[in-house]
Amino acid sequence: MANNQMELNFPKGGVFLVIIAVAAIILFSKSTVTIGPGEGGVIFETLGDGINTDKSYGEGFHIVAPWNKMIVRKIRQQSISDEMNVLSVNGLEVKVNGTIWYKPEFENLGLLIKTKGEDYERELLDPAINAAARSVVGRYTPEQLYSSKRDVIEQEILDEVQTVLKDQYLIVKRVLVEDVKLPPTIRTAIETKLKQEQESLEYEFRLAKAKKEAERQKIDAEGKAIANKILSASLTDKILQEKGIEATLELSKSPNSKVVLIGSGKSGMPIILGNQ
Repeated sequence: MANNQMELNFPKGGVFLVIIAVAAIILFSKSTVTIGPGEGGVIFETLGDGINTDKSYGEGFHIVAPWNKMIVRKIRQQSISDEMNVLSVNGLEVKVNGTIWYKPEFENLGLLIKTKGEDYERELLDPAINAAARSVVGRYTPEQLYSSKRDVIEQEILDEVQTVLKDQYLIVKRVLVEDVKLPPTIRTAIETKLKQEQESLEYEFRLAKAKKEAERQKIDAEGKAIANKILSASLTDKILQEKGIEATLELSKSPNSKVVLIGSGKSGMPIILGNQ
């Protein structure tokens, strides 16, 4: 009994075409890069001069040569926070907690990475922040750092950081000093002093308010006295008698009164009797 054998017949060169197709797929997958939202990229040319500083790539799908590499970095605004030990103007050590907002220049991303490396925050930003913080904080006393100078210090640190990073392809937007930690004894002394100053200001305010009220009452009393003096001087006996007669006549017209004139009162004023 003869055995039937099935033979698979591939087209001539079929295996070679499959190999080429698989290789093409692999090369294509390695040659495509998708840059996400808020990111940018630069090409590292393996067979060339390294980082290509002529062009930065934005969000979206990109094709690069398989022997090259796309370096992708965030280009949107970012923030880093740090705690620094610095000295005040009188040599007291304080801890400053701060946050800084920054972003790389998109059009110069290649130059930034080429000159400072991919970890440019550690290489460039951290030293600038620490140097600026030490320089600025060293101008103030602990009391100024703790209370009234916070916004001024933030602006001065920002100005110094921006000066240091000028032409370094890194933009610093804002500096926030979140907390200044002093030794407990110094902090307690400052808080006590501030409380006493506040109480003193409140006491001075109450005194000033009471003084103004006394002055107001004095002026009011003087005004009334002058008005009464003028009124008394203008009311002669004849005027008073005429006013009295007018009032008596008006009263006599009341339907509820029976008018009886008998003689006259003092100063010649009539007397009304018989009210019902």
